[in-house]
Amino acid sequence: MSSFAEKFAQLSLSDQRTILIDPRVKAKIGKWKPFYKRLTDFNFIDAKINHSDFGVQSIIEDYDLINDFELLNKPEDNAEQVETLKLIQQALRLSAHILKKDKMQLAGQLCGRMQHFEVREIEAMLKVAKQQVLPWLRPLTSNLISPGGSLLLTLTGHSNSVTAVVLTPDGKQVISASGDKTLKLWNLETGEDERTFYGHSDWVYAVAVTPDGKQVISASGDKTLKLWNLETGEDERTFHGHSDKVYAVAVTPDGKQVISASNDTTLKLWNLETGEDERTFHGHSDRVYAVAVTPDGKQVISGSYDKTLKLWNLETGKCERTFKGHNDRVTAVALTPDSKQVISASNDTTFKLWNLETGKCERTFKGHSLWVKAVALTPDGKQVISDSWDNTLKLWNLKTGEDERTFHGHSDGVNAVALTLDGKQVISASSDSTLKLWNLKTREDERTFHGHSAWVIAIALTPDGKQVISASSDSTLKLWNLQTGEDKHTFYGHSDRVTAVALTLDGKQVISGSWDNTLKLSNLKTGEDKRTFHGHSDGVNAVALTLDGKQMISASNDNTLKLWNLQTGKNKRTFHGHSSSVFAVALTPDGKQVISASNDNTLKLWNLQTGKNKRTFHGHSDRVTAVALTPDGKQVISGSWDNTLKLWNLQTGEDERTFHGHSDGVNAVALTLDGKQMISASNDSTLKLWNLETGEEIATFTGEAPFECCAVAEDGVTIVAGESSGRVHFLRLENV
Repeated sequence: MSSFAEKFAQLSLSDQRTILIDPRVKAKIGKWKPFYKRLTDFNFIDAKINHSDFGVQSIIEDYDLINDFELLNKPEDNAEQVETLKLIQQALRLSAHILKKDKMQLAGQLCGRMQHFEVREIEAMLKVAKQQVLPWLRPLTSNLISPGGSLLLTLTGHSNSVTAVVLTPDGKQVISASGDKTLKLWNLETGEDERTFYGHSDWVYAVAVTPDGKQVISASGDKTLKLWNLETGEDERTFHGHSDKVYAVAVTPDGKQVISASNDTTLKLWNLETGEDERTFHGHSDRVYAVAVTPDGKQVISGSYDKTLKLWNLETGKCERTFKGHNDRVTAVALTPDSKQVISASNDTTFKLWNLETGKCERTFKGHSLWVKAVALTPDGKQVISDSWDNTLKLWNLKTGEDERTFHGHSDGVNAVALTLDGKQVISASSDSTLKLWNLKTREDERTFHGHSAWVIAIALTPDGKQVISASSDSTLKLWNLQTGEDKHTFYGHSDRVTAVALTLDGKQVISGSWDNTLKLSNLKTGEDKRTFHGHSDGVNAVALTLDGKQMISASNDNTLKLWNLQTGKNKRTFHGHSSSVFAVALTPDGKQVISASNDNTLKLWNLQTGKNKRTFHGHSDRVTAVALTPDGKQVISGSWDNTLKLWNLQTGEDERTFHGHSDGVNAVALTLDGKQMISASNDSTLKLWNLETGEEIATFTGEAPFECCAVAEDGVTIVAGESSGRVHFLRLENV
């Protein structure tokens, strides 16, 4: 414990509060130096975050005092220090959603975001952070999105995909809709979840706010729309009439009517006050997924899965024009500020600019690699924001069609987007269950994470512990220097995602398994493909070598395991028994038995020599995705998409302990060399360190995307983990 922490702990609560409000006192009397010293002191930041009367948001607000006129009466003297404080504040904001749940991650989050900055005070702050005595996972490189870039804030709270987002008219709050059947009201400044709206019985797909900002309308898969009081959260009215899911909603400019779009291929016009269905619009031949009203309130534009847009007369219900040009479903529509043009987004990976009067397509915007789900225009009408299921947002020049910037940060498809009133920030909603706030006007992000372009699914270390091999859904493997984190070489050859990797005992060759149904043996030094193993009828998910290094076992989506002769490539034996895909495989330390984990929710113990299934382990309630054995071979650890890990007695099959703590599926598990602790990797974007004997959760590190795999190096303290973002993380176990 540092001297500051020791002295602070001995103070009365009143004296602690006096110290923690010190920056505000210093700001009021214009004392810059002590103000600056406090807010670059890790121990002070840590104390304030952990104090029950303050917390993360309180320390973030302290940094806002740099805008105080008296403090900045000589900006030329402290401009660099102001920039340093802004960077620390932005780092805390980026991690606020994590630190609110787990304050113990402060050191790990700051190191992950800031250790590449060559700023004396930041380096000193992180040096102190690294001296903490509690167990933690220390990033060896800057492995998280750093401050100073586009991403400002992450909003967490939904338990399923976020499908829609809209701002209140005053621009201070955000309302989101989700697959968890709720809406949420958020404070845009703090990211705080201020209210949850319950009432729908299915996914909520769309949300709109009345012009006066007092009511919210939602559209749901339960075939209804609901009118809510924004201040109280009360469900004031339910609109019945559609015969299938309702996907979109828009309010007329006078706030008196609502337009809805449905899977029943129609649009409906409703009286907001009475709930009466005033008109139904027929014409689309497939579900209607998007709707927008012209500013004069006289026309409606709809987008449909029939690949068209339609322009309707609101008063008569007549279809005045059909816009044809997309070759897949239309998912969103938006009008330019002058109402002369309309933009449509489509599953054909493009969006289009149309002349509203003539119906002519004036420009097609290409750049996304998957479905485009939403579009929004900046207030001046000069730029467009698009989002896509390729996990990105893009900023485009409307006049030239140029792709001006790409925003990376979401770990799953982006479904909706909204701009703040000043056009300087954008909010995105994603299938990763989060919303993110971005700075639209900031400079291009300076740091680029070099690695795979898609999920890192498997990791293996060379026998000398100096290098790492990663396998990815981008169809490649990469060789990394464990000490520096440098990407040394890329291996090509597979035609589909690479899902498994292992090294031969001499460390000279690498074995990979792929969803192209094959395994490959490659030269580690040259990358040369020496042998391809054919035999599985579906993708390969895992591979393990026998103790003598002469054979390997593979696990596949064809529900089998196979034993191969590494030298000849011959399939010696096939293991049948699982009723669904086999995701993981491991050998007992004596090399005589094999453990497999499957999508059928079970593990199986096999005799390697005979191929006989000796035991089946029941207990998980969802797919079992990971398996590892203790060094003595007496126990098995499994990880599952039921969010748990289990410790089993290998001889009896008894479930001896269940490890709870992850909030989403577990993808991988690795034991430390002494077998006393284990690391788990999860879809909840965390790595967790566990005590195997007690079941205690020792430490957590939260990344920015689901962790797909993990491994422990020969030194027993270096951890390598792969993310679905394509990033490879290098961490060290400290104080364990």
